[in-house]
Amino acid sequence: MAISVNTNVTSMRAQNQLNGANSKLSTSMERLSSGLRINSAKDDAAGLQISNRMTSQVNGIGVAMRNANDGISIAQTAEGAMQESTNILQRMRDLSLQSSNGSNSAEDRQSMQKEIGALQTELTRIANTTSFGGQKLLDGSYGTQKFQVGSNANETISVSIGDVSAGSIGQNQKTGAGSVFGAAAAAGTAYGVATGASNIVLSGPNGTSVATDISGMDAKAASAALNALGTGVKVSTKASVELAGFTAADTGTLEIGTTSYDLKKFNGSMKDLATAIGKDGYTATYDSSTNKLSISADGVAGIKAVGPAGGTLTMATVTNGVAGTADTVDAGGVVVNSELKFSSSAAFTVTGTSGAITGTGTTSTLASVKNVDIGTASGAQDALAVIDAAIAGIDSQRADLGAVQNRMNFTINNLSNIQSNVTDARSRIQDVDFASETAQLTKQQILSQTSSAMLAQANQLPQTALSLL
Repeated sequence: MAISVNTNVTSMRAQNQLNGANSKLSTSMERLSSGLRINSAKDDAAGLQISNRMTSQVNGIGVAMRNANDGISIAQTAEGAMQESTNILQRMRDLSLQSSNGSNSAEDRQSMQKEIGALQTELTRIANTTSFGGQKLLDGSYGTQKFQVGSNANETISVSIGDVSAGSIGQNQKTGAGSVFGAAAAAGTAYGVATGASNIVLSGPNGTSVATDISGMDAKAASAALNALGTGVKVSTKASVELAGFTAADTGTLEIGTTSYDLKKFNGSMKDLATAIGKDGYTATYDSSTNKLSISADGVAGIKAVGPAGGTLTMATVTNGVAGTADTVDAGGVVVNSELKFSSSAAFTVTGTSGAITGTGTTSTLASVKNVDIGTASGAQDALAVIDAAIAGIDSQRADLGAVQNRMNFTINNLSNIQSNVTDARSRIQDVDFASETAQLTKQQILSQTSSAMLAQANQLPQTALSLL
């Protein structure tokens, strides 16, 4: 190699090596001081993008876990208040059972009704005041809310909370007082049946049924067929009549469903007839001042009476506590068909060719706890169905909230597991390996020192020219 003073290639090469060693030494120091393998895009462009996406996921999962815990807290708050509402309804049910007992006077029942009124007010107060972070939960304003339980958009769990105030819970009802069942007293000896194409479609909390033809069925058979559809709508039967003008000359028979009474045995005593009917589990109330007997029977096809020609016994259909036109019971007989009663803890509809079965309208109406009145024995009996439906409705909501709590707990566990694994994966991409990097640092330190030494030697090479002068 030629000896040159102007150009020292060896020195230039030593400088390059020194610069390279110093650059790598600087990178190692930056990594060791920050703990990160990737401190800027130049370190690893692809790795930077991947690690940033993972950081978004890890941070999002942390927020999602907090959101899920908030959801659990809201569900627990609402469910705890519903527990107290259930306790109140259980007390109201006890009072209704107590009021329905024949040992109570009108004054006794009014005293019980006062407590019922206070409990109705408290039910509504609990619904109006239960809140979470200033947000009302049980007054119907909450509705359905979505909780973000994932690190990406639309990864949600919905929570629904309904209104549990006294005016919003109870039994949804619809009567079946059409022209076939529950109609006015009619002459004949057989219970009436649905005629023609009587296709009923029930849409309740458990779904919508297929069209069910009940033509040729009496009220009891029709209720059994409709209950078998499993829509969550209960179909029952009830017949209510008023008897009057009973004398010893009325020697026919009275039939309540399939239970028969020989009227001759009672010799015109309405009181004795009422006692016998009551023993069979039907409701029979005798009014001595008017000499009239009110009878109501659940779960039967109807009530019918057949008497001798010229009999004086009369029978009238009772609807909503009011007796209709009375028909004389003679050899032709008088039949009162049972009325179909549709009920559910949730709103429902009765559609299809059902006009002759249910009369006008298709949608149920709510008999709420707010309107429960146990001031009379019949009111106390009616209150039981309303309160039981209210309890069932609240229990259904509590079951939903309990399921949501368990679901969110599992969600939190899964999110925690994902967060740990993603954090571990991000660490392998982003974090520095201290063992490897310290070895690299030592190597670059040595190279830096040796490069400096060699640069000093290289800078002395042009002095060789002096020996030639």
